[in-house]
Amino acid sequence: KCWKAYLNKQKTIKNNKEMKKLYRSNTNRKLCGVCGGFAEYFDLDPTIMRLLVVILTLFGGGGLLIYLICALVIPKSPIQ
Repeated sequence: KCWKAYLNKQKTIKNNKEMKKLYRSNTNRKLCGVCGGFAEYFDLDPTIMRLLVVILTLFGGGGLLIYLICALVIPKSPIQ
């Protein structure tokens, strides 16, 4: 009996909560829109995300690799 109430509660939570999806941005883009997409997802300024990628690239080179992987994996935004 308790598990039915739990499942109904979870179903209600899923129905009421719209899931955010990560896309590459069409509007806040310089190269591929990855930083703009992350900025839209986390509701931040895209410049902050770009600075983070530059800092990661300068200190260890991981930023460029992560950016390229994200550019290949994250889909483009369907909204123009």
